[in-house]
Amino acid sequence: MTGRLEGKIAVVTAAGQGIGRAIAETYVAEGATVYASDLDKAKLDGLNAHDVASLDVMSTEAVEAYAKRIGDIDILVNVAGFVHHGTVLDAGEADMDFSWDLNVKSIDRTIRAFLPGMMARAEKGDGSGSIVNLSSVASSIKAAPNRYVYATTKAAVIGLTKAVALDFISKGIRANAICPGTVHSPSWEDRVSELGATMPGGAEAAKAQFVSRQPMGRIGTPEEIAALAVYLGSDESAFSTGMAVTIDGGWSL
Repeated sequence: MTGRLEGKIAVVTAAGQGIGRAIAETYVAEGATVYASDLDKAKLDGLNAHDVASLDVMSTEAVEAYAKRIGDIDILVNVAGFVHHGTVLDAGEADMDFSWDLNVKSIDRTIRAFLPGMMARAEKGDGSGSIVNLSSVASSIKAAPNRYVYATTKAAVIGLTKAVALDFISKGIRANAICPGTVHSPSWEDRVSELGATMPGGAEAAKAQFVSRQPMGRIGTPEEIAALAVYLGSDESAFSTGMAVTIDGGWSL
């Protein structure tokens, strides 16, 4: 039995841990040839990908060189991002500039670099191209407390995704955004620790606060997000493009 991504060539950024790691591992298990990258290459240790590399997605030069080395691909999964904590009064220009560069411009960089090759591969009849961008429910979908910069940038990811989807729908390219709620990851653990240090009850109280946002009564797992990324990357979703797909335990209801 072949995997759902058999014969597909995929690039996954920020694949060292959390959601990115789960997506890369699941893509490998589903038969894709996976090129996995992370700013810290050591985080990729043990990942059975076709190729692992250090990549600074905030460097246009580095992204262009990476795309040139890899060549034509079928699937591009943009995971890299940063969660800033605070309101508009807590965020300076440097905070917005950094998050905009990492959360939005990094996706612009990778799409610019890989899209021509994705279209060329699609035109050869090797299959349609799929771009999967990680956004968030905390975006244009739903407001979240103290997520001013994060929600602004993740809303931009949804807009960017829809624009690419429309412009290249006739070129064999699809683009969709995954919008998770709270998901267990090293990044989430860090936010729990930071929040716990400021409130009675510490980390346990902070975890309870995060869990309470999901009506299902729990947070999501990276593997659940990866399963959706497989669907959006595969031919099973061939009729789906321009979507902002929520996967949030009911938080946005």
